[in-house]
Amino acid sequence: MIEGVDVKELLKNVDERGFFTELLREDWKDLLKGDRLTQLNLSYSYPGIVRAWHRHLRGQNDYFMCIDGAVKVCAYDDRPDSKTCGELDEIILSSERLSIARIPGILWHGYQVISPQPVRLLYSVNLLYDRNNPDEERRAWNDEKIIPKNINGKINDPRSGKHWDWYYSPNR
Repeated sequence: MIEGVDVKELLKNVDERGFFTELLREDWKDLLKGDRLTQLNLSYSYPGIVRAWHRHLRGQNDYFMCIDGAVKVCAYDDRPDSKTCGELDEIILSSERLSIARIPGILWHGYQVISPQPVRLLYSVNLLYDRNNPDEERRAWNDEKIIPKNINGKINDPRSGKHWDWYYSPNR
């Protein structure tokens, strides 16, 4: 994975009443990497929707967790001085297998709803959102300049070397 991108599977404690899961703990230092989370948000998206691409240049990192449905979260590194320049990480988050993904804000990132039902995505950030001076740079969801040289470290992925297609079918 691109340095800083991380995924932590969550423990689901199930009994006859339902289940309980710790979503985030300040002692998960391996995931937080020194971040202190300051804001928790809920996003609701309809099937097939893509919310991409954006990045944060002033230090915001995002933590994504899908609590209903399933999403494909992607992070793309286009920093010319980075050893992972041109790489794209693709992470599947689902309510069926609870995980939390850490995305360094400096990377272009976004997600696509891949479940047939709407998605509820919880996300937390380490810096408060400033409505008057947002730490957010955007580009089009279908920007043809996003051309991963490898995906999840695999150069032989058939999507490598082509502009990123959120709707590429895994069944081709």
